[in-house]
Amino acid sequence: MQVGSGVYFFFVAAVFLLYWFSWAATGSRVLRLAVVLLANYLFCAHFGLFYVLLIPVCSTADFLIGLGLARFRRPALRRLLVTASLALNLGILVGSRHMGLLLKGWDWIFPLGLSFYVFQSLTYTIDLYRRDGEATTSLVGYLSAASFFPTLQAGPITRLTDLIQQFAAPAKLSREDGGRAFFLIGLGLLKKALIADYLGQNLVNRVFDTPNLYSGAEVLVAVYAYSLQIYFDFSGYTDMARGVGLLLGVRLPINFDHPYQSTSVTEFWRRWHITFSQWLRDYLYFSLPGKRTKVMPYINLVITMVLGGLWHGIAWTFGVWGLLHGLALAVNHGFRSWRGRPKPIRLWKRAALVFVTYQFICLTWLFFRASSLANAQALLSRIASLSPGIDNLSAPLVGVMLLAAATFFVSKARYSRILDGFAQSPSYVHVGALFLVAMALQFLGGRASAPFVYSRF
Repeated sequence: MQVGSGVYFFFVAAVFLLYWFSWAATGSRVLRLAVVLLANYLFCAHFGLFYVLLIPVCSTADFLIGLGLARFRRPALRRLLVTASLALNLGILVGSRHMGLLLKGWDWIFPLGLSFYVFQSLTYTIDLYRRDGEATTSLVGYLSAASFFPTLQAGPITRLTDLIQQFAAPAKLSREDGGRAFFLIGLGLLKKALIADYLGQNLVNRVFDTPNLYSGAEVLVAVYAYSLQIYFDFSGYTDMARGVGLLLGVRLPINFDHPYQSTSVTEFWRRWHITFSQWLRDYLYFSLPGKRTKVMPYINLVITMVLGGLWHGIAWTFGVWGLLHGLALAVNHGFRSWRGRPKPIRLWKRAALVFVTYQFICLTWLFFRASSLANAQALLSRIASLSPGIDNLSAPLVGVMLLAAATFFVSKARYSRILDGFAQSPSYVHVGALFLVAMALQFLGGRASAPFVYSRF
């Protein structure tokens, strides 16, 4: 059941109707949460019945650990409990991603990645260990939040204490929130099918697979195209997840904020995959030793980003990607510490910083997308050849890239006005807009059959 497919939205519609009918008919919080829980496990079962056993068992274990952390005060016992949660969840993460490295002859691949489930589960037990959150005594509430199906494949990563609180509150859905949900779902579909999939199928995949068949100019354009593809693919998923969450009365966090308008790598990570960068900061970087020394915080930045890169896969390319970002962050933080309080930036200087930062980000995306270091070297060699041919760059392809790039100049304020205006419009406008989106996907984009980039992580 691929997110964004027709089957997925039939599933969402059925869950939506059953969820609100159960709430309207009985007013029972437990019953509506049972609907969410059933939907979560049905979604998992589509990928394999194995998950319907694994996830409930692991979630129940973390729920019991949470009760223990809330009850016990002895530091040694609390460390033991949080260590058990870390071992359990990291075991799931490593086992689901790298079982072939652990067991010779293992060739079965987990069809549903559990990284985002693990990240969310760890927010709960670590927050309780640090006394940054309150434990829940509702097992059904915890299980519903831990495996919430809109976020299970690719986030956004949400603190479970926040999700649990939202599930505990009375359910409500205003017409405006319904309009916002439809807007986000429609926008996510357009991002995915008309931009991300189009760029991937018509340029990026071909060039990265066989770079020596293309000119240096075409390879360079393909790298820029990939920067657009991965943004519109991932932010499209996030938009749909937030829209589906809103339909069930749940507000999920924003995950992207115009990342390619960043003036530094530090700012980029405040705007790109925001929930992941916050998770790395709160649960990994702050847990590393040496924060009071002068040098270790910079080394810890590099360690954090290398580990963040290797989370995507045990490969040299992801390690290089993380290392480059870690070094850039360390240099950026060191420069800001040396310079002191930042001064206002003039428009021309800001434009120059945005341009330079974007070039660096695209360079790192080349390693992220490359299948190996040899592949990355071949791509860089073709770019360095400066061969000027552009025979494989069609007018529609260039048009899609320019359209995608133009959206980065839509300000946050203007986007908010468009979203609010759509949300407050009559219901027939919402229905008509979704119909137009469906027609656009049918005649321009076709079926968005390509998996989401981050669904494999």
